Amino acid sequence: MQKAKVLDEKAINRALTRIAHEIIERNKGIDHCVLVGIKTRGVYLAKRLAERIEKIEDINIPVGELDITLYRDDLTQKTEDKEPLVKGSNIPIDITNKKIILVDDVLYTGRTVRAAMDAIVDNGRPAQIQLAVLVDRGHRELPIRADYVGKNIPTSNSEKIVVELTEVDSLDQVTIHEKNS
Repeated sequence: MQKAKVLDEKAINRALTRIAHEIIERNKGIDHCVLVGIKTRGVYLAKRLAERIEKIEDINIPVGELDITLYRDDLTQKTEDKEPLVKGSNIPIDITNKKIILVDDVLYTGRTVRAAMDAIVDNGRPAQIQLAVLVDRGHRELPIRADYVGKNIPTSNSEKIVVELTEVDSLDQVTIHEKNS
């Protein structure tokens, strides 16, 4: 059950514009940078960031897609004896010695990001891995923090954050829901 809307379309756009500027500033431009979205919504956020960076810097930044399904440490718990659905990764360039900026919608326990870092390292040896998230909701189980955060939204364990993006869900919003017990 939805409890609150915390970001609307305009707030999401402002957050992504700010993150794009922060990425450029921290990296002193975008030379040797690659945006890699974690499937599914992270991919669309990475593409939106790339569009904003291109408008600011007038340079294309490569964008990749990462499927972390087979890297999850909780795969057996999630699949319940079903075969995992692997959607495939697509990173268009060699990532060796590049600055990889992982992009995801929500940072929660840190397990998705850890799995994504394992997948990235299997694709090459980047010079650096940074993390950009639309929402950081806390409750880390691993020592992982985001370099770029659209919005910090403290939550309880009985709540969940739902990110909806136009490309997948026909609207842009972030809401807090009560988990079904």
